[in-house]
Amino acid sequence: MMQLYRVLPVVMSIGLFGCGDSSTQENTSAPVTENKDSFVSKLPDTAPTLKVATTGTMPPFSFQDDYGNMQGIDIDSIRALGEEEGFKVEFYKETWQNMFDTVESGSRDLAISGISYKDERDAKYGLSQPYFFNPAAIMYAKPELNINNLDDLQGKNISAMEGSKQVDQAQQMGKYNNFSTRTTAFLLYEDLMQGKVDAILHDLPILQYTAKNHPEQKVTIVPYEGQDNPSAQQVILMAKGNTELINKINDGITKLKAEGKFKEIEARWLGETESPTASTSATTEQAN
Repeated sequence: MMQLYRVLPVVMSIGLFGCGDSSTQENTSAPVTENKDSFVSKLPDTAPTLKVATTGTMPPFSFQDDYGNMQGIDIDSIRALGEEEGFKVEFYKETWQNMFDTVESGSRDLAISGISYKDERDAKYGLSQPYFFNPAAIMYAKPELNINNLDDLQGKNISAMEGSKQVDQAQQMGKYNNFSTRTTAFLLYEDLMQGKVDAILHDLPILQYTAKNHPEQKVTIVPYEGQDNPSAQQVILMAKGNTELINKINDGITKLKAEGKFKEIEARWLGETESPTASTSATTEQAN
């Protein structure tokens, strides 16, 4: 059943797109006062350091400021986990697919960048317990389309991010006129604004964040996954069989959930969120 969400102001004033090659880059600029990361670990120098793969191109989960420092919901989350469990983190910017490949090969310890649970991923990788509710959603710009759910995409030109859960969902739905994939949220949004597609599918927080940073464009956002849907849960990805690390990450997630730390991080980037109403079906409109 459709869920109701209220789109809320983003806590920080951040421009979504920076300069550069849009086919490979999706920078998000944030005001900073000096050319260094403001985060300071409280752990001793002897603490182990984990190599963390992240895209750096998926605001509000993982993106870079003007000086290349990683920031976002997932950056704050893995740092908080490290402080709780006694490890430091070192970030490596990877493409979406390379994130998975580098973890599988062992060159990175874990990956975090808006990764949703999928049965195929659980079979191939070591996945953490969920730490963030991340439902899929549809964004469209022409109000006359009146899209309220996946079935309304039939006969439309649609697009989703390569390798995402939304690709599987769209293909299972079928009956679209044309379906394409893009490598970043930037390119999806660009195609929508240029009228190349009727609608795009991505994670709700990413679409919310994109719309909030482009108030000059009127769009409608329609979430279509509830809390009980496993694919609406966000996880941290590790190598299959790395039991020690998986247990450590899960232990940290349990502790931080109890402390309300993830809710605090979520509010920092998305504002206070409203609980979904299971019995309500509606769209969420982003207006000027």
